[in-house]
Amino acid sequence: MKYVLRTTWQIITYPVRVTFSIIKTILTPFLRLFQGLREFFGEEPEDVPIGDSIQRAAENPSDILIHLDALRRHLMRSVIVLTVACAIAFTFVTPIMDFLAEPIGGIDSLQAIEVTEPVGVVMRVTLLSGFSISIPYISLELLLFAAPGLSRKARFIGLFAIPLVFIFFVSGMAFAYFFILPTALPVLLNFMGIPTLPRPSSYLSFVTGLLFWIGISFEAPLLSYVLSAMGILKAEMLRNQWRIAIVIMAIFAAAVTPTVDPINMMLVLIPLVVLYLVSIIMAYIAQGRRLLQRSA
Repeated sequence: MKYVLRTTWQIITYPVRVTFSIIKTILTPFLRLFQGLREFFGEEPEDVPIGDSIQRAAENPSDILIHLDALRRHLMRSVIVLTVACAIAFTFVTPIMDFLAEPIGGIDSLQAIEVTEPVGVVMRVTLLSGFSISIPYISLELLLFAAPGLSRKARFIGLFAIPLVFIFFVSGMAFAYFFILPTALPVLLNFMGIPTLPRPSSYLSFVTGLLFWIGISFEAPLLSYVLSAMGILKAEMLRNQWRIAIVIMAIFAAAVTPTVDPINMMLVLIPLVVLYLVSIIMAYIAQGRRLLQRSA
């Protein structure tokens, strides 16, 4: 009798249970998002010195595994978004490649030699385009990973800086495309009076590499301001280490520059130096505002 009643009750309540299961499945991601937003904006981390944090991690290695698992989840989501962005960019890869090849007369001016060369070029251009599209979300995931160790104010600063990350990155790529490439290409294509027939792999490889690294370097002022506003970076440190910074930037410019002549190297180095000076100024501005808010 008990079995019959239980079966009858399950049959009667089956539509309700199915409906509840569907609603729960739909609402679960939103509830998790709400919980994550509440933790992101509401929780204030414990102010623990770095030495004590390292000691705690040494005493409890399992805590490190928790952070590694969190990092894995953030990286997986970033990779998924990057993959989707690359799939979207792939549908527009032909006009993008033609735009990148416009300084030398368009994609028709490139001559492939190897059979697999066009495939590698398409993948490289697609990856750069996908990364450019997904860089705001990747920045958000990095912020969410670092959020448990940041103050509430630092989280707000990082959140408002995410749109600027995309703007600065695109600005750096635009600078490389409209200012560096037109000056470097005449030297590359007619070095020592020897005409050069560019290949897709060689041309688009250094173009995408140049755009990427110059775009990354344009993030320096924004990164300096955000870290100084969070209290992580000191403007005095940037000012005192300018000699070392110039040496590092010179090495970086020599590695990124597509030619071996000093003129094109200076075209990369001078903007880097200017960006470093701007980074120092932005660090002082952020540091001054933070001190004013503390005194108030």
